[in-house]
Amino acid sequence: MMRHWGLILVALNLCGLIAVVFAWPQLMVAPGPLIPAHAQIAGNCFACHAPLAGASAQRCVACHKLADIGVRTTTGVLLGPARRRIAFHQSLAQPDCMACHSDHSGPALVKRLQHPFAHALLRPEMRDRCVECHRAPAGAFHARAGSNCVQCHTQRDWKSATFDHARLFALTGPHKAACNTCHSGGDTSQYTCFGCHQHQPDAIQASHARRGIADTGHCARCHRGGAGEGEGGENHGGGDD
Repeated sequence: MMRHWGLILVALNLCGLIAVVFAWPQLMVAPGPLIPAHAQIAGNCFACHAPLAGASAQRCVACHKLADIGVRTTTGVLLGPARRRIAFHQSLAQPDCMACHSDHSGPALVKRLQHPFAHALLRPEMRDRCVECHRAPAGAFHARAGSNCVQCHTQRDWKSATFDHARLFALTGPHKAACNTCHSGGDTSQYTCFGCHQHQPDAIQASHARRGIADTGHCARCHRGGAGEGEGGENHGGGDD
């Protein structure tokens, strides 16, 4: 008899617990409050979650139209310049909202499940089209580089650029100098070889005149590193990159 009543009590507790979960789901199972923008659906878990299946991207795009993300509000109002975001969601391989987003600002468990944006989420043909999302920094150097970002940057570590100076001029021997030695005022679109006492204009012009060379204004066209005697010449060093 005691065992029978014990089973009934357990069953009643389970039923009560289930009822509480459905009555106040945000308190029983939700990992913290929703973000302010979703406060109006705080009591409607099924607006985002499918029963027994978790949050669903299909339910997200029911309100957030994929073509409008970053461009318009959920009510269709065009966003102003100050609020507009880069519209890269339209280039995702598939809508997977939970790969980056969580609308709950709760415990560390949720934060550990969040991942930063990864270029692998984009369609393959979009992954190297950097200028679709990134704006080149202002300055003469990036203006000359054009849109070929991958010659210096990688998607894994954008900030650590790897510019290959040797492609234009090898910084060997005495040329391992500070940038402003050759690029006056930090302007990398221009250079001068007349910042060293061994390279004065009159001496350079006289030396080249004896060899029948008149153009002394584009040193790197012939001299790719100044490695020593005989490394230059009119037919050395390729074109003017």
